[in-house]
Amino acid sequence: MSVTVRGLTKRYGATLALDDVTLDIPAGRIHALLGHNGAGKSTLIACLGGGVAPTEGTIDIDGAAHDALTPRTSIAAGVAVIYQHLSLLENMTVAENLFIGQELTAVGLIRRGEQRRLARAALDAVGATGIDPDAKVSTLPIGQRQLVEIAKVVRRDARLIVFDEPTAALSRAEAARLGNLVRDLAGRGIAILYVTHLLGEVLALADAATVMRNGRTVWSAEGSAITRDALVAAISDGHGATNERPVPARRGETPVLEVRGLVAPGLTPIDLSVAPGEIVACYGLVGSGRTRFLSTVYGRISRTGGALLIDGTPRETRSPAQGLRAGIALVPADRAREGLFAALPAQDNTVIDAMRRLGSWGLRSLRAERGVFDRIADGLALRPRAADLPAGRFSGGNQQKILLARWVNDAARTRVILLDDPTQGVDVGARKDIYDAIKTLAAEQGMGVIVATNEPEEVVDLAHRCLIFAKGAVIDEIDGAHATADGLLSAVHSAPAAAEATTGPVAHPAPADLTEGPRP
Repeated sequence: MSVTVRGLTKRYGATLALDDVTLDIPAGRIHALLGHNGAGKSTLIACLGGGVAPTEGTIDIDGAAHDALTPRTSIAAGVAVIYQHLSLLENMTVAENLFIGQELTAVGLIRRGEQRRLARAALDAVGATGIDPDAKVSTLPIGQRQLVEIAKVVRRDARLIVFDEPTAALSRAEAARLGNLVRDLAGRGIAILYVTHLLGEVLALADAATVMRNGRTVWSAEGSAITRDALVAAISDGHGATNERPVPARRGETPVLEVRGLVAPGLTPIDLSVAPGEIVACYGLVGSGRTRFLSTVYGRISRTGGALLIDGTPRETRSPAQGLRAGIALVPADRAREGLFAALPAQDNTVIDAMRRLGSWGLRSLRAERGVFDRIADGLALRPRAADLPAGRFSGGNQQKILLARWVNDAARTRVILLDDPTQGVDVGARKDIYDAIKTLAAEQGMGVIVATNEPEEVVDLAHRCLIFAKGAVIDEIDGAHATADGLLSAVHSAPAAAEATTGPVAHPAPADLTEGPRP
């Protein structure tokens, strides 16, 4: 199968999400698609998958031109989209997921034995030999769930597979195996559209690459013409990473947050003092306890010992509700499942915690809410700045901006904001916007910021101080002014990381040969 997108345009009122996009994806080739969040990648994927009908243009599949696809006609034409957030039904078995909507029946009964046999063959075809077809999907780790998703589309004879940020939640080993599988699928003649923000993945896998910006395809190359420098120049367009240090924290004032001897399951006693305007990074490998520490401060995990003070006043934070009342907000790693209300407009998502304060006599003030949204949307460079557009329709980086905006707008009462992997799945352009906003808001509003991350470059770009986590303990502290990626990696590997169970999703580092820079 070969797929050609010709002159694809999509308008949402005055907003132009796609603008005359042209793209060729031949059979047996891996075509990488890049661009900052809001560039139009998600809308293009939705058009290919049948979820969005283009305003103009055509999608040619093996010579047959389609003005628009529906999910059904897209599948029938051999197109499959594997989204970052998988579409599997967790309460069903692997075999049932592979045949959902296409069950094998005889005299009105499902032929479960035959489905299990064919599911076993499909799983073996993608290297998932260790997955039991009778296992509930809810029991599988994320890497195995992704293999089930791939087996499902391969079983349905997909001829174009679109991978949307496929390594965002995979471990190092899982991402390496996925890269090998993608190469194998292309070797079988399947066309691959590989959407990623990691340049290392593109350099390791792609036969061709295209960069989108502002809804347009602005750069394409093949083979040896795909270089790191060329990709950065095409993607960033002046939105590259920043080397500006954060404004110095106000250390002489009362700490905005004090943690004294905090103890929780999986955490040894931790002490921390955060000055107004200070950004503290919690850096460690997966399972080091960094995410668990944030969850305990917020109240998602009840602490078993220690004290917590906000602006010098002891506060109880043994539940998220208590954490919010104390002025502590958490931006979780999985924004889609744990943060955003995808069906609600961006404005409602932004002001939902402040609606009561902005209104009067029990009534909402839409004018006041719009003013809050407009100001924070400008400050975060939200793209598009569309108050009425459902949050789920924004790209990943802009969804993260909306979630961040909820807790740092001028009607919020946040004193401490906890950011768990704040740029997971976010490209270089949106990262700069988010980093700049965090620095500015911390300095201007005097709030305390704690960032949990496994990316050393994020620490270098953001933090005044860095706590090194391992096995649920703080094993070192590094001044941000002296932090380097190499030094952080050395520090974090000075103690073995435990395979600790964490609460909530955790972003795993991708394999060294597929990443955009050194990661633990």
